Amino acid sequence: MMYNSNAMKTDKFIVPEGKKFKLKKHKTDFTGGLDQQKAVRLLEKNVARMAELQDVLYAQDIHSLLIIFQAMDAAGKDGAIEHVMSGVNPQGCHVTSFKQPSAEELDHDYLWRCVKALPERGRIGIFNRSHYEEVLVVRVHPQILENQQLPPKAKGRGVWKRRFREIKNLEEYLVDNGIHVIKFFLNVSRDEQKRRFLDRIAEPEKNWKFSAGDVKERGFWDDYMNAYEEAIAATSTEKAPWYVIPADNKWFTRLAISEVIVKKLESLKMSYPKVSEAEMAELLEAKKSLESEV
Repeated sequence: MMYNSNAMKTDKFIVPEGKKFKLKKHKTDFTGGLDQQKAVRLLEKNVARMAELQDVLYAQDIHSLLIIFQAMDAAGKDGAIEHVMSGVNPQGCHVTSFKQPSAEELDHDYLWRCVKALPERGRIGIFNRSHYEEVLVVRVHPQILENQQLPPKAKGRGVWKRRFREIKNLEEYLVDNGIHVIKFFLNVSRDEQKRRFLDRIAEPEKNWKFSAGDVKERGFWDDYMNAYEEAIAATSTEKAPWYVIPADNKWFTRLAISEVIVKKLESLKMSYPKVSEAEMAELLEAKKSLESEV
């Protein structure tokens, strides 16, 4: 049975393929007129529905789902993953967090470490940051690219457009082979990021989340916004769309993400595998055998 929470129309968050895209036109504090209590209730329903859909996804073993999260620091990626995915079976869901590349990873192509973490059929894979770091942080800090062990042409003119093309080709390939891709950019405002940073400093239990490097990266805010804007515009496609999710209110962010995931899973029109007549006969025979035990 199809489920619709009627909470919102998520199409408003999609970045259309081939259209002009400006982040400043996307409000960071949008809530669609919802209040927090209602949003929490709707999220609970979506979490339960997602658990049902994941069970069918696993049983059918044809499709898989890759969910990519990108955002500035303190935008709420970790909390969104924790709350939205709280109902799914851990055996059928895996989260990969991509940090600074290791020496081994740097000795491979820039997509390698993400490709090897792709979800198997029947499972949900979550990337907390992803291959997009190679057109975001690497672009904002060009010295990273310069220090990578790459042929000169791979670092030269047109590198970003080429990487956009390569990423689009990879994602199209994945979708064509049953690995469905949805991408979330959690759009937090600079003011809200500042407030969350101050909270992390003020509350001892949150101190571990904060580092001086966070403030340093904040100084590159405009550069990051430009990099995100161009990367999202260049790689949002009908097959693997980007969703720009308002992130100043965490309760709304989590609901919006859950809506998108539920609708995507429902769109796959999955069903449990049908049992053949021969298999049904075996089941009935097993039933008789069990019922006859003393």
